Amino acid sequence: MERTQPPEFEASADSIVITLPDRIRGVSMGTRIALFGAGGKMGYRLASNLKHSGFEVRHVERSPAGQELLKTGLGFDCVPAPEALDGAEVVILAVPDTAIGRVAASIEGQLKPGTMVMTLDAAAPFAGHLPKRDDLVYFVTHPCHPPVFNDETELDAKRDYFGGIAAKQHIVCSLMQGPDNAYALGEQIARVIWAPVMRSHRVTLAQMALLEPGLSETVCATLLVVMREAMDEVVKRGVPPEAARDFLLGHINVLASVIFKEREGLFSDACNKAIEFGMPALMRPDWKRVFEADEIAASIERIT
Repeated sequence: MERTQPPEFEASADSIVITLPDRIRGVSMGTRIALFGAGGKMGYRLASNLKHSGFEVRHVERSPAGQELLKTGLGFDCVPAPEALDGAEVVILAVPDTAIGRVAASIEGQLKPGTMVMTLDAAAPFAGHLPKRDDLVYFVTHPCHPPVFNDETELDAKRDYFGGIAAKQHIVCSLMQGPDNAYALGEQIARVIWAPVMRSHRVTLAQMALLEPGLSETVCATLLVVMREAMDEVVKRGVPPEAARDFLLGHINVLASVIFKEREGLFSDACNKAIEFGMPALMRPDWKRVFEADEIAASIERIT
């Protein structure tokens, strides 16, 4: 299988000319969707949100456990891949990053020109794991997840940390290849599968890769692990565990509200002095190199 080439961070290319099926030219709630991995952790979330959307969805799931979950939980029967792909206008690959290349290669021959292939993460498309088919539309979307600062009042929404159930969230979307008028359909589906959605941000694939794994995983997740290890360390040094947890989470909230300009405020001189001396103690001088193109590409290669 010939693969797509990963995008350059500074380069932009004109859209490839593709003749779309009439129903994809506009936005249609009757669009036929083939959902692969429908009984998996992510696929089940999507299947649930698509259930009452008006889209015509066909569910593909290899795992007997996943098939049973879809049947008992949502009342859906799964169909073989060829049946799901027959007449499908959009194919959603709700499968792990490591499986996207294999799944895409296995169905490539059944994809008609103009079909939209949607993935839920930038990693595999960025790494070039999608078939090199200039007559297909490639659309990538990912949730931002419910924000730390929010206006949720219902308990179910407050506890929906991932999003896509009760809590409102923002999303990012990218039209990797295809005519610009295909974007509207991809975004409409994205708003359904990640609902309830507030802002939908249009970004390039390279920008999405900067956001994840770059910003969200390499930086944010790593620093959160450091904070958890720091909490464990003060506990080892005698601070009661509940006191340490309450103190840290409360300070994360108030400090972040100032750093991210959620409210007006200034740090104390003592806090600013601690930051001044803490940065070189904790962070390498060249730590922002994790956002360089070669580092992003290497990070994605490790996970795909």
